[in-house]
Amino acid sequence: MPKALTIQRSTVPAADRANYTNRLKALRSHYAAANCRFWVFEELSLPGAFIEFTEADDEQTLSTAHASAPHKTLDPSRVYQEVLL
Repeated sequence: MPKALTIQRSTVPAADRANYTNRLKALRSHYAAANCRFWVFEELSLPGAFIEFTEADDEQTLSTAHASAPHKTLDPSRVYQEVLL
């Protein structure tokens, strides 16, 4: 079965970085408990520009995890499905 993925971009001012990092830690714990994988990357040439990936084995698991997340994703309905090649 193809995996499901959502993507969220965030730009975080340096003064808000500690709060953002704490938010990410809470999300990581939440998604792990919901059988999802959660990654965050920061753009090398633009500190504070982040992209968050949340992945699950299926769309329903991912949607359920987003619905109960401690911090809401801006557009959880934009789900990408893995293309099996």
